[in-house]
Amino acid sequence: MDETGWSWTQRALFLAVVLAWGLNYLFVDVGLTAASPLWLALLRAGVGCAATAPLLLRNRSSAPLDRRGVRDAMLLGIPNTGLFLALWFLAAQDVLPGFAAVVIYTFPLWVALLARPFLGQVLTTTQTAAIAAGFVGVALVSQVWQVAAGTGLLLPLAALLGAALCWALGTVLFQRRFRPEHALDANAWGLLGGSLFLAATVALVAPEPLPGFGSPALWESVAWLGLVGTGVAYACWYTLLARTRAATLSAYLFLVPVVALAASAVFFGERLGPIQVVGVGLVLVSLLGVGRRPARPGPSGAP
Repeated sequence: MDETGWSWTQRALFLAVVLAWGLNYLFVDVGLTAASPLWLALLRAGVGCAATAPLLLRNRSSAPLDRRGVRDAMLLGIPNTGLFLALWFLAAQDVLPGFAAVVIYTFPLWVALLARPFLGQVLTTTQTAAIAAGFVGVALVSQVWQVAAGTGLLLPLAALLGAALCWALGTVLFQRRFRPEHALDANAWGLLGGSLFLAATVALVAPEPLPGFGSPALWESVAWLGLVGTGVAYACWYTLLARTRAATLSAYLFLVPVVALAASAVFFGERLGPIQVVGVGLVLVSLLGVGRRPARPGPSGAP
């Protein structure tokens, strides 16, 4: 494992992960032109699960999960995949990709807060300050004073924060339940559990019209989100985890919302005001500060 510097292969793999997860936010907006949020979430999770299966078969761990492990991984897939994607995609109907990415990437801040009660990890003064700065940054990006005045962003903002919290809760519980060598197996079963939850939600809880299966936009979106944003990105991520400290990787994932913001500016004309730019800066600095703490690798179901 490289502790002193990254090879060109590691840099290329990390760039692929950041681009895949950053551009996911744009392809969600593309997919929503042809499918409802829950259908798109189901298609992304299902295709992602199928795309990850070969990776699981090729890299079978020496200690595969037992039946209880499979059950627990599928249950954790409900918050970590099912609820996370559902809330994110529902909110994406009303906000631009860059905004969504910045709010969802409060995820490390929620992980740091949840790690104490669930994992017994105590925050340092620097980490506490970073968390506070991160939430101030989100307040500036979302301009909560306007949300309070009724701009229609209250529900999308709450859904995005809820998505980040679900992702963080699933991650912390995953770290508490599974050993690092079981991460790949558990993530694959978690994707299946999340997919089944979304299928049940679409069929029983919130029946919705079928998506436009003849739409090229839908299949472009699903192909990217499922095959590239999940299958390829997972392969790159687990290769990196085998060669690079997880804490180092986590610290630099703050680049994902940067990619989403830049791409949204180019393709959707998303622009931030001066106060929002300051807020983005606070969020990115806080993610870097929180992400540098040592941690075990958790679910890689990053957006």
